[in-house]
Amino acid sequence: MDREPALSSATGALIYADEIRESFSLLDIVYANQFEGLEITEETAEQAEENFYRGAPPDWLNFHISEVAQSNGTGSPFIKRDGYDRLVQQIRKRRRGPGTSVIKLYHHQGSGGTTLAMHVLWNLRKTFRCAVLTDSTPDIVKVTKEVVHLFKAGNQDSLNTVLLLLDHTFNLDQLQDSIMEEIVEQDVDVDMPVVILLSCVRTDDAVRETEHFCREKEEFKRNERKDVILTNNISDTERKLFDEKKEELSGKYGDKIKQFHGFNILQTNFSQDYIQEACATFTKIERKNKPLKTQLAAFLSLLNAYVPGSYLLESHCLDFLIHDNPSHDDQLLLDQMQPFSHLIITLQHDMSSKRKVRMAHPAIAKCCTELLADAGVTRSDTTRNFLSNFCGDDVPACLLGFIKHMLTKREIKIDKGTDRAETHDRRPREEHDRLEKYSTLILHITKMEDKKESASVLKVASNKFDKNALFPQALARFCYGELKDFQEAEIWANRAKERDPKKSFIADTLGQVHKNHLKNKERPADAREILQLAQKAIEAFEDEEQLAVKEHGKNLEDGKTKNLHDLNIRGQFGFLQVCNILFDQLVSKDETWRGVLTSDVSVGSVLQTLGDNKLFRFNNLIKSLREKVEKKFEFLDVFLTYSESAMKKDNAYATKEAAECYKKYVGVSVPAHKDKLQKTLQKLKQKLAVTSAGVLSCLDRRCTTSDVKDIATWWEEICHSEGFTTRAFTNFIFAKIMLKNVNETLSSSDDQSALRQKKLSEMQAEDHMMALLLFWPTDDEEQPVQTNVHQLIEHLKHSYEQEYKTMFRSRYLRPLLFVGPGKQLSRFVHRRVLEIKWTQDALQESNVYWKNESIFKDPTVQDHLLKVEGVVRNYRLYATFGSTEIEVEANRRDGLWKSGEVFFYLGFTINGPVAFSIQRRLLITEGPSGQFKFGERAIDSSHWTKLVPDIKTGDEVQTYSLQSDPGRFECSVSALRWLCKEPVSLQYRFCSWEEHREKPACTDYMPAGPLLDISVVAGQLEEVYLPHWIDSESTTPDMFVVLHVETCGDAVEQVSEVTPSHVKLLQPTFSPKGVMWRVRLGLPVKVYHDVMIFKTKQEFLTLHVHLVPPDQDLQQKVKREESPHGSIMIPKPSPIKSLQMQDHFFLTSETDAAEIQPESIKLRYERRTYFEVFIRNADSDFTLKLKTGRRDGREEVVWICTIRKGDYMTPSTDDEDQHFVDLNRISLINQVKDTKYILDELRELGLISDEAYDAVRAINSERDQMREILKFVSSVGREGKDTFHKVLKGMKNLRPLLSKLEKC
Repeated sequence: MDREPALSSATGALIYADEIRESFSLLDIVYANQFEGLEITEETAEQAEENFYRGAPPDWLNFHISEVAQSNGTGSPFIKRDGYDRLVQQIRKRRRGPGTSVIKLYHHQGSGGTTLAMHVLWNLRKTFRCAVLTDSTPDIVKVTKEVVHLFKAGNQDSLNTVLLLLDHTFNLDQLQDSIMEEIVEQDVDVDMPVVILLSCVRTDDAVRETEHFCREKEEFKRNERKDVILTNNISDTERKLFDEKKEELSGKYGDKIKQFHGFNILQTNFSQDYIQEACATFTKIERKNKPLKTQLAAFLSLLNAYVPGSYLLESHCLDFLIHDNPSHDDQLLLDQMQPFSHLIITLQHDMSSKRKVRMAHPAIAKCCTELLADAGVTRSDTTRNFLSNFCGDDVPACLLGFIKHMLTKREIKIDKGTDRAETHDRRPREEHDRLEKYSTLILHITKMEDKKESASVLKVASNKFDKNALFPQALARFCYGELKDFQEAEIWANRAKERDPKKSFIADTLGQVHKNHLKNKERPADAREILQLAQKAIEAFEDEEQLAVKEHGKNLEDGKTKNLHDLNIRGQFGFLQVCNILFDQLVSKDETWRGVLTSDVSVGSVLQTLGDNKLFRFNNLIKSLREKVEKKFEFLDVFLTYSESAMKKDNAYATKEAAECYKKYVGVSVPAHKDKLQKTLQKLKQKLAVTSAGVLSCLDRRCTTSDVKDIATWWEEICHSEGFTTRAFTNFIFAKIMLKNVNETLSSSDDQSALRQKKLSEMQAEDHMMALLLFWPTDDEEQPVQTNVHQLIEHLKHSYEQEYKTMFRSRYLRPLLFVGPGKQLSRFVHRRVLEIKWTQDALQESNVYWKNESIFKDPTVQDHLLKVEGVVRNYRLYATFGSTEIEVEANRRDGLWKSGEVFFYLGFTINGPVAFSIQRRLLITEGPSGQFKFGERAIDSSHWTKLVPDIKTGDEVQTYSLQSDPGRFECSVSALRWLCKEPVSLQYRFCSWEEHREKPACTDYMPAGPLLDISVVAGQLEEVYLPHWIDSESTTPDMFVVLHVETCGDAVEQVSEVTPSHVKLLQPTFSPKGVMWRVRLGLPVKVYHDVMIFKTKQEFLTLHVHLVPPDQDLQQKVKREESPHGSIMIPKPSPIKSLQMQDHFFLTSETDAAEIQPESIKLRYERRTYFEVFIRNADSDFTLKLKTGRRDGREEVVWICTIRKGDYMTPSTDDEDQHFVDLNRISLINQVKDTKYILDELRELGLISDEAYDAVRAINSERDQMREILKFVSSVGREGKDTFHKVLKGMKNLRPLLSKLEKC
């Protein structure tokens, strides 16, 4: 077989291109034809399998070996973990969009998460272009280019979605935006997702918190959860698979299986007894005189226990061991490491990489470390020994990274009972709340040994790596945080700063040392000591602030090649924290300080009162404090109101502390000597609403309604004063919007005219935003928008560029307001209102991840917002108002991956209008004529060529086959549509929904169309349109999904487009498929139904009236249920209107003799019932009416039908018990040949529809055609059989046969 590497395409074809191998340095690609045609020796296969089961990470070869063994019957398949099906389901759901998406796989360390992810990639390699990102900290631009290159490999017709496995430390949002920007820049026309990012999150506490969050939100969005969780606890199903695999491996490898620790730990469900027994060798270790191999085993255990994925290079291990026994320099490492060899594995990714050494499993590493500590070989001893004796002068970058992780990386807190989780839907917790104070190893040494041992370890590392600033920084933090040795902490903080003088986060540590010294100063301390310490802290934080500005500027210069970082604002926070502590400590000593610090009196005027003239040397510091506090707080208020970190949640605790500090320095009273304007501004400062950001964030701060009223009143007063400014009018408008958002009625006023009349000058971004809000068009604009909104947006963006762009670069701009129903200012909804609706808790801190847009799936949030119509063209989004188009930004660029009409929710940031939750609009194709019936619903078919299928019956299942040339076609039986560019042959059959309804993938959905098992026999389909029976005007496209019935489990995915009768699938893969609709509480949907009427064989007239969707399988089920009653069907037209699910329907008749039960039926898909109509001694026509109760109390008739006497009392030419047709069924099937004439007559008489005519004609055999004709006329009842009998009598060639049959 050709060994040229091949990539899959969306069409299913393979793209061969040998040169693509050299194009990827960061991606490990699994090709569609990986290992095909390559002979793998038995020795190579066994070695790869043995390494994997011992504990080595999986290689693509492991999956290939398992496939081969399964196919030739020599082995069982690769074990499929419980998370496999859900992961595949989530991936398939994203196959239809958007342009980029993320799935997170949370897993405990050592639980097989990476193996599971790679297993999925391997099995999907012929569907997607699968790859693993090999470097966790690469250049984001290079990654972007390689991903897009992989997506585009081949030609425009062979594009295919990339499925990329990567480490969770990567900035996923930034990567997604970067990929879409690259697509736009390269002008790639895509109609499929570019990449699906599969992020493996390997951390125990993230698994715990995610599980808790999922349980917490289960009722609200059970099937919305994107994440997959794999814990260190195997299920009963998995246990059975592991037991079977163990039996297989035992037969193949014998006693070797005892050393397959990676496999055995999982097979025993992480049994501590097994792990203890495996590590028993370490119970015999002595503290002193340990051989080098014992020390090396201790080093490996420690490193692997505390640093996931860590390793040592084999060459370094051999160099270390040679000192113990130089004569063994030619021995293999594992031979020299006896008796620890079975606990250690060596691995090599490829021939060009170096061999690595590590423990077989993290659980073994942890156990060995604990056993060593029990034997007296403490963690601190091992760490110091490792740093001093193993790490030479030239430490590899990878090892230095592992050591930094082990000694300085602060992990997420394991907080039992926490209700906060870090998922892709929610913001991460605040840093002070989410991270431990020190690394896990330092915490363990502190807890199990002594604080001084932790400091000793950090000191050794600081001296060993004398150019690195992280170790002295960590040591300084430990000294002031745990040892309370502020002098030593200052020494190490200064040393860290000397090693990296330009890094602002390193400089922060010195400020923290002085701040904590001030905070923990032993009482009583005099004012001079307090001011001296505060001055040192303030100088350190101001130095950090200056470094951060320079650092941010340099970061922006490198932004095109490196990951962007936020502007470091810890300097400003630290400054305000110090000032807060300073205020409290000085005022607690003497109330006189309150007036000094609020600048009401000078320090010089109260020196005698304070009793220390030497305090005057701090005069410059004291005089500047209030002004600096106001300036820094207002900066932070703007920074955090308008933006948020894209990586982690900003520190809300510091925001509160900063606000407290600000209030203290501006004072609580209004000095009498100030004029009215100054007094009003002072009152606004006390409410933190003296700036636009302050006004806009007053709901975030939980201001009361009274507070908001005061703020609005005071800004209105300023607007009417002589000192009126543009900003005053802007803040007054913002305050009015806030007032409306606390449910206060706004007084009527023409704010637009007021703005035009005022001579506004020196307008800043907030002023332009205010003007844009005032003149933003309403949703009922029919004429072109009069105001030049484009110019207003341009002015706002220009001001943003000048004032904020540099500051907010790399940060996410928070939405401030959204457009809701209503007019003028009343229509703007503050973000906090939506947050409260989503969390249902007004006291809960904001934890909404606006970038993710999950909040917009909540119906209570949707009720407060207005859907704005728009269009996407060339990766640009335009809101449409009448004939006017206004370009707006997209919150997620991957929402622009496909052109077409859309709708969205509109928000405003400080940079202008932004679209959230972009959804495709229903695409309705209008044609001049030509409709077909699906049920009784008219569906446009003007651009589709109708084809009649061939029908074959086998095992009571009908298979429909069709062939077509290139073009657009539609099946006359099922209404299935397809588009192809080449001749195709396909077949399908109808399937039952019943067995799939209770499966997890379908839990929140109801069937919305027939379930069709489609297969393409020859050729290729470009598009497929599945029919649905939902009234599309009663719902939205995002409520539709398509079920895929796969061998690996059922999965649902979003649809490409929705029309009134179909949903569209682009370049589909085939398995049983059917349209489903999302069931959402409070959001009923209208569904088209057929009415099926059956007459039973009761003594008196008894009818069963069923309401059934036009699903052939479901209707056949109804017929089977009626069969035991001897029922015959009375065909009648069905309702033209759609019927609303969950509504109550009433069946009535004008005849008083009719008894109808039940009185009403609540229309549901999952529970089928029917009306029974009973009439004693019926002998005339009567009418049935189907009504529904409306919310206004009136009834609406949705269907009327006349049941004629002939429908239930037609005289027969045969005896009453059995009809001529029934008596002679076999003879008619075998001897009647001219079925075409019979079908023509039945159609002419109106007894058979065009669709049924085509379906029967498509059957090859005349006998089979006759069977179908008899089946149809029998289903109509006696009337149908009588009509059929008359047709037969009119055929001259059948008269001899009929005469013979009638005599029998």
